[in-house]
Amino acid sequence: MSHSYQIKIVETLSETPVQSWNELAGNAPFLRYEFFSALHDTGCACPQTGWSPRFITLWQNGRLAGAMPLYLKAHSYGEYVFDWAWADAYRRSGHRYYPKLLCAVPFTPITGARLLAQTPEQKSLMLNAALELARESGASSLHCLFPLDADAQQLQSSGLLLREGVQFHWENPGYRDFADFLDTLNHRKRKNIRHERRKVQDAGITCEWLEGAAITEAHWRFFTTCYNRTYHEHYSTPYLNLEFFIRLGQTLPQHMLLIVARREGVPLAAALNFHSPDRLYGRYWGALEFVPGLHFETCYYQAIEFCIARGLRCFEGGAQGEHKIARGFLPVRTWSAHWLAHPQFAQAVEKYLGQETRGITHYIDELQEHSPFKR
Repeated sequence: MSHSYQIKIVETLSETPVQSWNELAGNAPFLRYEFFSALHDTGCACPQTGWSPRFITLWQNGRLAGAMPLYLKAHSYGEYVFDWAWADAYRRSGHRYYPKLLCAVPFTPITGARLLAQTPEQKSLMLNAALELARESGASSLHCLFPLDADAQQLQSSGLLLREGVQFHWENPGYRDFADFLDTLNHRKRKNIRHERRKVQDAGITCEWLEGAAITEAHWRFFTTCYNRTYHEHYSTPYLNLEFFIRLGQTLPQHMLLIVARREGVPLAAALNFHSPDRLYGRYWGALEFVPGLHFETCYYQAIEFCIARGLRCFEGGAQGEHKIARGFLPVRTWSAHWLAHPQFAQAVEKYLGQETRGITHYIDELQEHSPFKR
């Protein structure tokens, strides 16, 4: 290691200066100190829930020069890149897959920097430290989820296997208003969207955009009720809690947009979004009852209207969802990177990923054939 650098592995963010961390994070809301600390302090991502922080930090002359959000994981929940089959194969062959090391933002399938540093050398030092930790701790593997293209290439150069995924993003080339966006779609898609929006209007539902300090504790309580209901409807356990949302409302208000749908003034549904200077990220939603078209209105069309009004160039609507294509979203590749300690498993995974990548390329080609835009 360069004589002027020092690696420290920290289990609590309080060991790093807030301002220095946020300088590395930049404008990405999910990489900010406040977001990670909220996850940890409210018990959402902590050792008790199977997320044990082992953050790699890089120091130069006593100053934080780099960081890599890393967790020792006891399971594969909350990741959105699925390796359950790998874990099962390990188990059936008599090996342990957990614990594993995971570089990610918990519960957040959003592409962003994972090696928070200025230079390739600094990133390489942290990555080598993570691989060394994986070997020394007896972890089965090291995984990095949703890295930027540049980070993905560096991870691959260091011997990690790249895996592709697909998400659906809405792009804003500079639309004047929603009608201007609709005009770029083919006739059938345009007609369907107008029909969906009209159903919501006819049901007497209106939507309100709440930002920053305008989001009160009462709003967070209502939103959390909606959020929990979504999970319970799918027979699942919510990852996040009221304390987490209230905490973010206090510490990251400048990045938050809550869209609340009301009928005759009574709240009915809500969708929580985050934004950076040029992107909107749709994250969580829920409703107290089913109304035809309400999900699309609250989660997509209102968000698109917000992007157009604020000049945001991209809306990331979350993981999965081919149904988004009919609403103006297009497929975008995502990355993850994987290192497995067991040589034979690593070879098997490499072969599997080769096949999977060919399938994803074919899948994206098929999706693009069904573009909603005029040809």
